[in-house]
Amino acid sequence: MTEGADRGGNALYGPQPDVSGAAGYPDAPPRVGFFTDTSVCIGCKACEVACKEWNAIPEDGLELTGMSYDNTRGLGADTWRHVAFVEQSGPSGGPEVTGDVDVFAAASRLGTAAEPAGPVPLVSPDGRTELRWLMSSDVCKHCTHAGCLDVCPTGSLFRTEFGTVVVQQDICNGCGYCVPACPYGVIGRREGDGRVWKCTLCYDRLGVGLEPACAKSCPTDSIQFGPLDELRERARERVARLHAAGVTDARLYGESPEDGVGGAGAFFLLLDEPEVYGLPPDPQVTTRDLPAMWRHAAAAAVTLAALVLGSCARRKR
Repeated sequence: MTEGADRGGNALYGPQPDVSGAAGYPDAPPRVGFFTDTSVCIGCKACEVACKEWNAIPEDGLELTGMSYDNTRGLGADTWRHVAFVEQSGPSGGPEVTGDVDVFAAASRLGTAAEPAGPVPLVSPDGRTELRWLMSSDVCKHCTHAGCLDVCPTGSLFRTEFGTVVVQQDICNGCGYCVPACPYGVIGRREGDGRVWKCTLCYDRLGVGLEPACAKSCPTDSIQFGPLDELRERARERVARLHAAGVTDARLYGESPEDGVGGAGAFFLLLDEPEVYGLPPDPQVTTRDLPAMWRHAAAAAVTLAALVLGSCARRKR
C-alpha cells in the first residue's frame, strides 16, 4: 500500500480506501459500480440498446463483423457497452457428462443458484465436438486509479462523488492523451468530432437515485449495480456456489484492490481466462511508475550537472 493510501489521501497506485474522499468529496455516498456475472449473460444486447438510447449515442454500424454474432467489435466512443460473443469448441467449465442425458432435467436446473444459466457445457454423448458460447457485457472499469484521468491536461475527466470517472465533453480538447493511458482500451475519440467519449455509469441517473440504464434493462441480472463493497461480497459468494456446482473455471476479474489499477469499479465473474474475453490479464495504471521515473530523472540531472562542473574544473586547470 502506498503512503497516500495509508493516510487516506490520494495515491498513484495501490489500494485507495476512500476514492471519493481523495477526490475532494468528504461526505460522499458509498462508492458504487457494476458486477457483471457472465455466467448468466444470454447475449441479448439489451444493455447496449438501453445505453445508446439513454445517452443518445450514435449508431456504430449495423453489419455483422464476421467475428461471431457481433456488430460492435469492442468499446469505443460510440459503444459504451459491448456484448462479447466468444465461441469455444468442446465442453469445459463444468462436470463432464456422458451417456444418456435427460435434457428436460438439465433445462430445469438452468438459472438456479447452483448452476449458471448462460454458457453451460454442451453435452455430447456420442463424442462429437460441440460448441459453447461465452457471453459478457464489457464496459468502462471506472478504475480506482484511472490512467485516463491522471493524464488529462484540461480537467475534462473528473472523479464523481460516487467514485466513478466521467468525461466533460465541453472541456475536452481532443488531445487524445487518455486513449493510450487506459490499460483496457476503453476510451476512444469520436470520428468527425475529435473529442473522447466513454461510459459515465449514467451519472445523471445516479444523481436522482436511479440505477444505470444498462443494469435496469438486463433481463437476467447479469449486470448488477450497487455499493461496490456489497457487490464484491455478493460476487465472492456466487463464485463459491459455482465452484460447489463443479464450475471450477469461475473466477473474479477486477475486484481486488491489490491489482494494477487498485481495483475496478466495474468487475466481472468470468468462466475462462481474461484473454478469452479480450481483457488484459494484468492491467496496470500508467502512473504507477511515476515516482521511479522522477527519481531516475533527478539522478540523471545530478549526474549531468556533475559532469559539466567536472569538465569546467578541468578546463580552468
